[in-house]
Amino acid sequence: MNFLAHLYLSGEHDQIAVGNFMGDFVKGSRLDHLPDLVAKGIILHREIDSYTDNHAIVNQSKDKLRDKYRHYSGVIVDMYYDHFLAIHFQDYHPVPLKTYAQEKYELLQNHMDLIPPKGQNMLPYMIKGDWLTNYARKEGIHRSLTGLSRRTKFDSGLELAIQDLIMHYESFEEEFRQFFIEIQAHISQFREDLIISKL
Repeated sequence: MNFLAHLYLSGEHDQIAVGNFMGDFVKGSRLDHLPDLVAKGIILHREIDSYTDNHAIVNQSKDKLRDKYRHYSGVIVDMYYDHFLAIHFQDYHPVPLKTYAQEKYELLQNHMDLIPPKGQNMLPYMIKGDWLTNYARKEGIHRSLTGLSRRTKFDSGLELAIQDLIMHYESFEEEFRQFFIEIQAHISQFREDLIISKL
């Protein structure tokens, strides 16, 4: 799952969302320097990633890409799934995507002091490029994949993955819809149990 899905799966908990956003920028198990719900947001982020990486439907999506993109297939599927969440956002949330995205940008800016340096450096680009909203456009996904391709150590070919999305569009869309029902149910329960637990 990519940024939009991670934020969405935080539910209506602001500090959980901040921690969930930070998840890719925080390593290790020591989280006691953070506010309780922010730390739990990081744990939630890791559960979302683990559940996604090991899910049979997600593996079906990856299988269409493995021969060409190898270990980057998971990164690509994350982007594809955020695209489908963005274009169908009205099916999952009562607030329009544009409004939702602006609310999340403001939330993250208001908690900038908690976000690790790599996240702080990235956030202005995310906001300026309105990544969350632009995931709804194929051009936006292509731009994000091209940006990722420039940052990979090896020639990943990620910038070409938009062609695979177009070629297998209906199949990826159906796999997303099936998977998202299951991850919503799993993460909703996991999140609520996490909130009332002690770290």
